[in-house]
Amino acid sequence: MEFNGFTEDDFKTFEIEGLDQRMDAIRERIQPKFKAIGDALADDISELTGNEMHIHIAQHMRRTKNPPKDTWMAFCHNKRGYKKHPHFQIGLFDDHLFIWLAYIYELPEKQEIASRFLNHLDDIKASVPDDYVVSLDHTKKEATKMKDVDLEQALTRFKNVKKAEFLVGRHIQPDSPLLKDGNAFLKEVKVTYSKLTPLYKVSMNT
Repeated sequence: MEFNGFTEDDFKTFEIEGLDQRMDAIRERIQPKFKAIGDALADDISELTGNEMHIHIAQHMRRTKNPPKDTWMAFCHNKRGYKKHPHFQIGLFDDHLFIWLAYIYELPEKQEIASRFLNHLDDIKASVPDDYVVSLDHTKKEATKMKDVDLEQALTRFKNVKKAEFLVGRHIQPDSPLLKDGNAFLKEVKVTYSKLTPLYKVSMNT
């Protein structure tokens, strides 16, 4: 399947009531697009990072009642899973698409990675554009522009608080022309990840 972009219906998936009904729509509308994105970008992201990157598509298998309010795919060097490792994400809430470099709470080396980041604060500020956004909780929609974040405070919290997270990247609105053009979107993802790869390499200690 060739990736041709996202549509309004993809975002409206999260208005569908009921776990089974929403999951059916995610599988039919969104997951094939994730697979197409993964097939198109995995080699490029592997080349960027210097690691073979594997595609993971969220299956939401643990849910038994509440339908997911977002869904995502991930690129990770680990073939078996991504949550315990630094990884790149692309996903959707009902009101935006996100492109992240993600460090979530399952990460066993949180303290070590946070310490590396704190030792490279100036490098991070220099490599990440001011209009990129930072999130401290992947389950919430809120994010703050890089230029407005107290990065040292955020990373210190990431280091010291067990459930704290650190995600950096971009939010794109559903009506953006970028999402209607598959090739333009794929190109923008590569540009975004190229800006975030220096952080990834710091976290991987490479």
